[in-house]
Amino acid sequence: MKNIKLATITILVPNRHANINPVNQIITKNGHLIIGRMGISVERQCLKGCTGLITLSIEGTKIEIENLTKKLNQLKNIRAKNIIISQP
Repeated sequence: MKNIKLATITILVPNRHANINPVNQIITKNGHLIIGRMGISVERQCLKGCTGLITLSIEGTKIEIENLTKKLNQLKNIRAKNIIISQP
């Protein structure tokens, strides 16, 4: 059995309308790892050029989680960080 971990990946998406498509493509390709997703606008009253924050709940191996985070960070203007937690 694989050493499955729980994790969150938080993704900062500046100018979300211009930058979200490649992020969504990567998220979709890795949908088998994602058990939950929450997205919010950081700037509450913003209409254009808004920053978005996406938090993913992930279940996968450490390598899968780190690879997903790395793919997101390779996108221009996107910043992603993960927190990996071992299951008890």
